[in-house]
Amino acid sequence: MATAPGDMPVTTYILLLTLTDRGRELSLEDPDHLLRAQDDIAVSGTRVLNCYAVLGGYDFISIVQAADNDTIARFSLELGVRAGVGVVTMPAMPVGRLEEGGDFDLGELGVSLERDLPLSEVTG
Repeated sequence: MATAPGDMPVTTYILLLTLTDRGRELSLEDPDHLLRAQDDIAVSGTRVLNCYAVLGGYDFISIVQAADNDTIARFSLELGVRAGVGVVTMPAMPVGRLEEGGDFDLGELGVSLERDLPLSEVTG
């Protein structure tokens, strides 16, 4: 897990952003409004790492670090209001944490990545 200055642990979050009607109007008037809105949000314990325009079901993706779920929830709510976007917020973890030897043990949670399949399904 990453740490913030002062050795406070932080989590990385992926924010999937969809422009609302108001957000589309704001984008036409000022193409930088989303970036400015993210910069203006003063929720302690958050840091925007990047923002990308994307094709597909979402308009933008933001990568944000936050101290905890409560903090990112406040950030996401404020971003939605200020920028005119719908926000889907997902915590993210490096794939290495899922691998054997990583610092995340699925066994502790009683979870297995393996699925019991009859041998005939595996071999075709």
